[in-house]
Amino acid sequence: MFPRRIILVIGTFLITVLLYVDRACIGAAKENISSDFNLTNLQWTWVLAIFTLGYALFQRPAGQLSDKKGPRFVMACIIGVWSFLTALTGAAWNAMSLLVIRFLFGAGEAGAFPTLSKVVFKWFPIKERGIVQGINFSGSRLGAAFAYPIVFILISAVGWKWSFGVFGIVGVLFAVVWWIFFRDTPEEIEDISAEEKKYIIDNRQEQSSAKPKPLDFIKTMKSSNLWMAMIQYIGSNFTFYFTLTWMFPYLKEALKASGTNTSFYAMAPLIAGALGNWVSGFMVDKMYASGRWRWSRRLPAMIGFTLAAIGMFLMPQADSTMMKLLLLSIAIFGADMTLSPSWAFCIDIGKEHAGSVSGTMNMAGNLGAFASILVFGYLAESLISSGLNAKEAMAANDMFFYICAGLSVLSIIMWSFMRPRRSIVD
Repeated sequence: MFPRRIILVIGTFLITVLLYVDRACIGAAKENISSDFNLTNLQWTWVLAIFTLGYALFQRPAGQLSDKKGPRFVMACIIGVWSFLTALTGAAWNAMSLLVIRFLFGAGEAGAFPTLSKVVFKWFPIKERGIVQGINFSGSRLGAAFAYPIVFILISAVGWKWSFGVFGIVGVLFAVVWWIFFRDTPEEIEDISAEEKKYIIDNRQEQSSAKPKPLDFIKTMKSSNLWMAMIQYIGSNFTFYFTLTWMFPYLKEALKASGTNTSFYAMAPLIAGALGNWVSGFMVDKMYASGRWRWSRRLPAMIGFTLAAIGMFLMPQADSTMMKLLLLSIAIFGADMTLSPSWAFCIDIGKEHAGSVSGTMNMAGNLGAFASILVFGYLAESLISSGLNAKEAMAANDMFFYICAGLSVLSIIMWSFMRPRRSIVD
């Protein structure tokens, strides 16, 4: 990979780190926020879930905007808006204000990954898509992993309100840096080498010289390829989003650990997820280079969902701290193996409309995340109604993990029929 693309990958990696640091803050701050606002278990469930609803609903519009206006402008706006709303979270004064800010926060973050897909389409040859997407998504997992101990320490030092302010300021600065240094295509940059520019243009997917017309939503939804991509992404996000929302309080109760210890325990599954992205990204590119385009997307995803199903199914039966962490880490490693092929698949079938298509898939996936948060919260509430206290219900919520396993099996079936060569726009 030539120097300019290496710099660009570092930049997109840092964006996803920041994206998930800001997103994971809320999980580590649960006890402080719940205490200040006197939130019940179900109220906290909606604080977590409302973010994903806003995030899901604005995925496709934000993806279409990146197709129309270009990733330089759109990404700078997205980073700036979500960073402002991160800081604003610290200014919430009651449960209702927190719900409104969290919904807007989700809407503000929507489009980040579809816009990054547009960056990959414009800047990287097809044979590099897997590893680039793997690197980008690994950044999101590492950001979330390190957010837990960092936020826990920061809250102890300055309180939860100022912690959100600190992360918001960092984000605004990064938006400015992105606007100054990034350009939508290599053709717009003068200081890129002629050799690298030629290599990109000769090896990336065929591109239209004209701005693409908006992709008709009805036509999009007639694609069985996209429907299957959406269904399997629901399965992936249903499993993964547990790590960003309920994992911290679950581990704290299930492992009977202190907040400090839990913040480090919670890093393990997310680091495993980062590794899963790297492994999958490498597999995607290696298999594509060998001429197996369809299987370069299909096989890594199917292996990933198999691991996710096994890990989640066995999790409730584990009776030791290390075994629970190991099985959860295996499950998240597997769930994250599905990301690189999923997003590469959307770029394959979407081409110039990569932002719109990947945004549609991500919308479905985040509706799955929305459901995941609610399912865990309401299952825990049903256990409370049966006589357990809130902490016992958190640790005994086994049915949630069986649902995750079942959705992973369904996702394997979806991948067996998906075709990356069948473009939506042709």
